[in-house]
Amino acid sequence: MHKTTQTTTQKNNLIIMTQVFIMLLFAITVKAQTVTPWITTGDQTKLLQQQSTVNFGTNSGTNPATVTINPSTTYQTMDGFGYTLTEGSCEVISGMAATQQNQLLNDLYNPTTGLNASVVRISIGASDLSSSSYSYNETSGDTNMNNFSLNGPDLTYLIPIIKKIKLINPNIKILATPWSAPRWMKTNNSWIGGSLQTQYYAAYAKYFVKYFDAMQAQGISIWGITPQNEPENPHNEPSMLMNSTEQKNFINNQLGPQMAAAGYGNIKIIAFDHNCDNTAYPIDVLNNSGYVDGAAFHLYLGNISAMSTVRNATNKNVYFTEQYTGSGGSFSGDFGWHMQNVVIGSTNNWSKTVLEWNAANNSSLGPRTPGGCSTCLGAITVNNSTTYTKNVAYYIIGQISKFVKPGAVRIASSSTSGSIFSVGFKNPDGSIALVVYNSGGSSNTIKVVSGSSAFNYAVPASSAVTFNWGAGTPPVTGLPGYYNIISRNSNKGLDVADNSTTSGSRIQQYDITNGGGNNQRWKFVSDGNGNYYIIVKSTGMYLAVENNGTGDGLKVQQKTFSASNEFKWTVTSLGGGYYKIINVNSGKSLDVENVSTANGANIQVWTYTGNLNQQWQLVQVESTAKNAVSKTLEGEDQNGMAVFINKTNDYLKIDTNHEGDGEVEIYSLTGQSVLKRTVHFTKGNQSEIEISRLPKGLYIVNIKDDKGTYSKKVLKQ
Repeated sequence: MHKTTQTTTQKNNLIIMTQVFIMLLFAITVKAQTVTPWITTGDQTKLLQQQSTVNFGTNSGTNPATVTINPSTTYQTMDGFGYTLTEGSCEVISGMAATQQNQLLNDLYNPTTGLNASVVRISIGASDLSSSSYSYNETSGDTNMNNFSLNGPDLTYLIPIIKKIKLINPNIKILATPWSAPRWMKTNNSWIGGSLQTQYYAAYAKYFVKYFDAMQAQGISIWGITPQNEPENPHNEPSMLMNSTEQKNFINNQLGPQMAAAGYGNIKIIAFDHNCDNTAYPIDVLNNSGYVDGAAFHLYLGNISAMSTVRNATNKNVYFTEQYTGSGGSFSGDFGWHMQNVVIGSTNNWSKTVLEWNAANNSSLGPRTPGGCSTCLGAITVNNSTTYTKNVAYYIIGQISKFVKPGAVRIASSSTSGSIFSVGFKNPDGSIALVVYNSGGSSNTIKVVSGSSAFNYAVPASSAVTFNWGAGTPPVTGLPGYYNIISRNSNKGLDVADNSTTSGSRIQQYDITNGGGNNQRWKFVSDGNGNYYIIVKSTGMYLAVENNGTGDGLKVQQKTFSASNEFKWTVTSLGGGYYKIINVNSGKSLDVENVSTANGANIQVWTYTGNLNQQWQLVQVESTAKNAVSKTLEGEDQNGMAVFINKTNDYLKIDTNHEGDGEVEIYSLTGQSVLKRTVHFTKGNQSEIEISRLPKGLYIVNIKDDKGTYSKKVLKQ
C-alpha cells in the first residue's frame, strides 16, 4: 500500500513538474517575442504606418483597458478581405499610364508589399457602378443561351484588370454577383426592380453556367457566387427582387443542379447578400437548400450580430460582402464606424470575409449607371492618368488584410473596456495579428495579455492599431535536383552569360526552352542553417555578389567558392509558387536590373520591395529521384488511375476505370496546396482539370474517391 502511494505521489509530482516546465517555457517564449504595431489614426497623421516595436514582459498589475487573447480557442477560418471591383473601377484604372496602374494594383493586391486584398467581388453583368446597364445576353427568348457573350464592357475593361491582378496574386478568390437578370427574363422587362419569371429559371441557371465557362476560357476561375445582390432592394439600377421562396426554388430546382452537372459544384453558392435587419430570409434558404454554403450580409440596416444569429441557426458559413463609404463623410467618423462594425464586428460574428464596396472611381464618383450611387467613394480615387488618392476604405481594409492571411483562424479575444474593440487571429505560419480600435475621445494605454505575459501600448483617440508577432514565413527546405530560376516579371531565367566558365562572369536573364542548357540549371545545397548555396550545373560555381558587397545595384556573378556569407541565400515562399531569394551577407534580394524584360538584362541585388522583378519561380527540370518518377510522369497506370498533362491545352487528365465523384488536390513540391477540384469519374471517359494558371514545374496530384487515395507526380513544361 505504501509503495502504491509513493508511486502515485511520484507520478503526480512528475506531472506537476512537467506542467510547470511547459508553463515556464511558454512564458519565456512569449516574453521574448517582439511585437510590431501598425497604426491608422482618425486625424490621418498616421496612415497604416509601422511603429517602433515593443516586447512582451511579465504580466503584472491591473489595467481597466485590458485586451486578453487566447490562441488555443479558435473560431472560423478566414477566406480573406477586399473590395468590389466594379466595371467602372476597371474603366478608370484602365485609363492610367502603365507604371501608375501597376503601382495601384500592387498597392491593393500584392501579398507582400501591398494590402494583400485576397477576395475580389465582381458583378455578373452590370452593377450600379458600371458605365451603363447591360447583360451578357440581350436576345429575348434565347433560353439556350446561344447568344451569350462577355463582349462589351467586361471584356474591354474588367477581365484585363483581373488578369493583371492574378499575376500579382495568383491565389485571389473571385466572388461574382448579378445585380439583375437580363430584362427579358423579368416580370417588368426593366433594369430596375421586377422579379425573375419562373418560366426562365432554367434559362437563368444556364446563363450562370455559360458565365463560368466564358470566364474559365479567359483563365479566370470563380470561387463563389451570390444569386442576387440586395434581393430586397428594387430601387437601384440595375436591381431585381427575389424573396426567400423564389431564391430557394431557383437554387434547388435549377442553379444548384445545373452547376453540379456542368462540373461547377465546387463553386460556393452564398445566399441572401443583403442587410442585417432580416435574419428570417437567410435562415429559410440555408436550412432548406443542400446546395447553399452560407449567407452574405451588408450593414445599411440592422445589427452586425445578425450574422451570428444566422450562423448559429443554420450551422453554415457567413460572409460580409459590402459596405460603402460616402463622399460626404469624415475620415475619422467613417474609419471608426467601419472598424467597430464591419472589420471587428463582422469577424467577431463569424464572418469569413470582410469586403468594402467599390475599389476605385474617378473624381466625379463615376462611372455609374443613370440610377447608380452618386455618393459612393472608392477606396481609391483615380485623379488622372498618373495620380491617384487613397481614401478611407483603403485603410479600413488595409488595417486587417495586410496582417491576417487567407487561412488564418480567429482566436479568442476580449476587452475589459467599452471603448476598446478587438479581434485576434492566428495565421497559417503561426504568427498572431490583433486588431484593436479605440473609440474614445482620448488616448488610452491598454494592456495586451497572452498567457502569463503582457505589454502596454498607448492607442490614440479614434485610432486603430494592428499588433503582429510570432513566427514568420519559414525558409523553404528540401529542394532536390536542378531548377530553372524564373523571373515573375519577365518569365526569363537565370543564365550564366555567354555560357562562360570563368569565375566572376556575370549572371543575366534569358529565355529558357525545354529546361534550358546547363548554364541555366541551378542546384540548391543546404548550409545546414536554413540557407542555401546556389550552384550552376555548367561549371559547379556558386551564385554570389560581386566584391562581397552589400550595396544596392551590385551585380550577381558565378564565383569559385570561398568561406563567406556572400555565397549563401535564403529562399522564402511568397505563396502561389513564387519565392524571394535573399543574400545572407547583404540582406538584399535577387533582382532583375531596371525591372527589365529583355534578354541579357543583368541580375543584381537590391533592397527587397516585393516588386515582380524580385519574385522567382523554381521550376524543377532534373530530380534526384528522376528515374523513380519517370514512369509516373508519363502517366503509368497504377491502382486504376492514369494521370498526365495534355501539353497542348494545359489540362490535367485523369483516366480511370472508377465511377463516381472524387476530390483532386494538386500540391507544389514544398507541400503547398495550389489547386483543388471535385471531379466526376466515368469509365471510358477522361476527367480533366484546367491548370493553365499554374507555373511550370513538378507537382504532386492527390486523388481521393470511395475506393481510396492515390498520389502521382506530374511535370508541367
